[in-house]
Amino acid sequence: MDNKVPPRYFARPPQKFMGGLGLRSQHYPYLLETKPKYCSWFEVISENYMETEGRPIVILEKLRQDFPIALHGVSLSIGSPEPINLEYLIQLKKLLNRVDPFIVSDHFCWTGAHSINSHDLLPIPYTKKNLSLVIEKVNQVQDFLNRPILLENPSAYITFDYNEMVETSFISQVCQKSGCGILLDINNVYVTCNNFNLNPFDYLDQIPIEKIGQIHLAGFTDMGSFLYDTHSNPVHNNVWRLFEYLMNKKWEVPVMIEWDDDIPEFDVLENELLKAIEIQSRVFLNIQNKILTDKNLILDSSTSNSSKLLLES
Repeated sequence: MDNKVPPRYFARPPQKFMGGLGLRSQHYPYLLETKPKYCSWFEVISENYMETEGRPIVILEKLRQDFPIALHGVSLSIGSPEPINLEYLIQLKKLLNRVDPFIVSDHFCWTGAHSINSHDLLPIPYTKKNLSLVIEKVNQVQDFLNRPILLENPSAYITFDYNEMVETSFISQVCQKSGCGILLDINNVYVTCNNFNLNPFDYLDQIPIEKIGQIHLAGFTDMGSFLYDTHSNPVHNNVWRLFEYLMNKKWEVPVMIEWDDDIPEFDVLENELLKAIEIQSRVFLNIQNKILTDKNLILDSSTSNSSKLLLES
């Protein structure tokens, strides 16, 4: 059924310039002793905290006392032709009830079949049949969790000859017909468009802006003949340009930095996050200045017309 879920992506309103970081075990000792300078919230990989009572969930619950948490899954396998794994959903819902996340997300992908998890984000052929399948499964997930989810655009390295639509059309239709939102990974946009000679600005223009509920920024590795989404480097300058372009369309949205390999010290991540916050702030000020300028022009025009009427009378 279309639009079953209200378009509400946050358990609480996002703050201006709300920047987050991925919570990684390497930074547990630092965070238990030091308050972050710029990080307002943390995103965690859902599967790392499901079905466990060990140190990770203990630390997560401690950090949850001071920071909002977003859950980001990698095993929902929304694009698989197989039914949704009910046991997975049960464990995910238990985690939701435990940490009360302000965002729950996963990926536009499939991850395995026949009870085998590839531990990779595999591409979905963009066909009408798969469109209907994904919409149906997203509705099932949202009904079970009793809340909307966000799904992340993939980084692509292959394409299918039998695709019946482009990626942005597939994503847009899933969101419009299921009520889910988009976790827009701008690094993935750049990687995909570079690998297939597409225009990344056109890609951003084709995404329904009102459906974007979170943004990922990360670094890639240049493999020579293609770009590889490794999350092991600083955000590339071209990705920053795309981010600023998007901010001029929708600036008030939670943004986070992903860094999963060759993970640096926490302050390096915060400095990277500060770049995103500064871009958001600059765009916000430009928008506010334009609004004030437009208002002044309207007032000046109104005053001029009033003066003219008085002189004529």
